[in-house]
Amino acid sequence: MLVHRPVTNRKWTEESRMTSINAVPGTSDRSFFRRTALIVFRQIFAVAAAAWLPSTPSIANEDVWPDLKSNIFGERNIRDGAAILSVDAPYRAHDAALVPITITTNTSRDVARTIKTVTLVIDENPAPVAAVFHLGSGSDITRISTRVRINAYSHVRAVAEMNNGELYMVSRFVKASGGCSAPASKNHDQAVAEMGKMRLRQYGRSAAAGKNSDRAREVQLQIRHPNHSGLQMDQLTGYYIPAHFVEKIEIYQGAARLLAIKGAISLSEDPSVRFIFTPVGRENLEARVVDNDEKVFKGSWPFREAGDKNM
Repeated sequence: MLVHRPVTNRKWTEESRMTSINAVPGTSDRSFFRRTALIVFRQIFAVAAAAWLPSTPSIANEDVWPDLKSNIFGERNIRDGAAILSVDAPYRAHDAALVPITITTNTSRDVARTIKTVTLVIDENPAPVAAVFHLGSGSDITRISTRVRINAYSHVRAVAEMNNGELYMVSRFVKASGGCSAPASKNHDQAVAEMGKMRLRQYGRSAAAGKNSDRAREVQLQIRHPNHSGLQMDQLTGYYIPAHFVEKIEIYQGAARLLAIKGAISLSEDPSVRFIFTPVGRENLEARVVDNDEKVFKGSWPFREAGDKNM
């Protein structure tokens, strides 16, 4: 998956200016500055003209979905998924860089027909595929919550792939803008010092688990990581901060993989995932996190059936 990386700012030096002038025969300082002034004037005029135009709210472009669908899923048929799963998100986000998303599966479905993966797509983001959730066999995950960045008014889609290969989709419209370029909440030194620290919270039984509510548990994994999108600007230097984000999250109980997540720049700073599952034993809960710089972080916590919190 391609991730947009903005070109960093470059200082215009006297040497590079003269090189550019001398590269064109007959170019002089006077003509150079005349052309530069004309470009600046045109830019100022364009900005001023735009300010006088009637303002209209940003509206998500439904036309982008056919191309996205083709790029992500090819020519496969995608059916209405209202009977299979749901996606919940605020209609108007309070913070575009921390938009809560919850995907809930229908636990009344046939046991022989289960969900293998859920792909979270944010149409208007620079990297539309925000995450792909791979549900572990036998973990019976019924709910997944996370936080994402949303760059413009957009449809947020959850596409479930069943174990028989069928695809089902639900969507939600969210009003938010600027989430992918929003400044980080921590300074660079603090982010580096805390990077890779993890906390696992364990909760008690959950009625939301449906048929296995007597055994189901809920956990939340919190990861310290700046998850830079590549679109954020360093306020001191004026340069773009290189993209540095969590690429893979794997959560195990013993040798059994409960959940694997393929992430990208749309996941929020300090990624978090909370989910309901059915334990496959009493072994430790373990997490393995890999970012796009190939840094690997690991954590392990005793499984607490009573639901005590691990700090």
